[in-house]
Amino acid sequence: MKANIYLNNDKILAGMTLKDEAELENNNMALHSCEKPENILVNRRRLAASLHCELDDFVCANQTHSSNFHRVTLEDRGRGADRSDTAIADTDALYTYEPNLLLCSFTADCVPVIFYNEMNGLIGVVHSGWQGTVKEITLMLFQHLIKAEHSNPSDFHVQIGAALSQEKFEVDEDVYIKFKNLGYADDFIYYNDQTHKYHIDNQLTVKKQCVIAGIPAERISIDPTCTFSNPDGFSYRQDKQSGRHLSFIMKKG
Repeated sequence: MKANIYLNNDKILAGMTLKDEAELENNNMALHSCEKPENILVNRRRLAASLHCELDDFVCANQTHSSNFHRVTLEDRGRGADRSDTAIADTDALYTYEPNLLLCSFTADCVPVIFYNEMNGLIGVVHSGWQGTVKEITLMLFQHLIKAEHSNPSDFHVQIGAALSQEKFEVDEDVYIKFKNLGYADDFIYYNDQTHKYHIDNQLTVKKQCVIAGIPAERISIDPTCTFSNPDGFSYRQDKQSGRHLSFIMKKG
């Protein structure tokens, strides 16, 4: 079971599964993009065993490239874990204070954001594809956590997971304009005169949103793995039938 474990201490377990040719469907974790759902459940159960939890501890959302987020409670335990129709609807970010719940986010090029607050015990995950980034889901979520949940931004630690690199994320003018209109992404964009395409660093744009929310830059880490170029990556841009990584975080009880 290949995975990048970003954090594993006495309080928090966080990481991201990787493509693995030794596993069913290359270790695909997504029920919404698979050949056989039963293969995904095998992979998820193997992941759960490796993390010393149960599949029923997973909490998954039906991701729609929205800016919607959901506070997970104990009643949400197991939602989307073994079937898609029980997943939290129309949601791209999850957060909770509850221990022993594995919050899940699925990506194949999009930016996964994993975070925890070292003082109040809040944990969460965000799915930020380019559409989520221009909708500012990460910024909006942290602003909510600071205002409604009374979190101190300086107490957050953020891990930005593997995603499509700037070199491989080439777009036309319509997407470029959406990033340009954010007003703070110019430093993360370049133009290729040969191909007439714009190249955007979605990871650094998301990091900037965290910084705008007040999170210190030194508390934000970025996984440099490119999901397109690296054999460990699932890339929707490269293969529309691709599987999905699962980025996860759990507070240990």
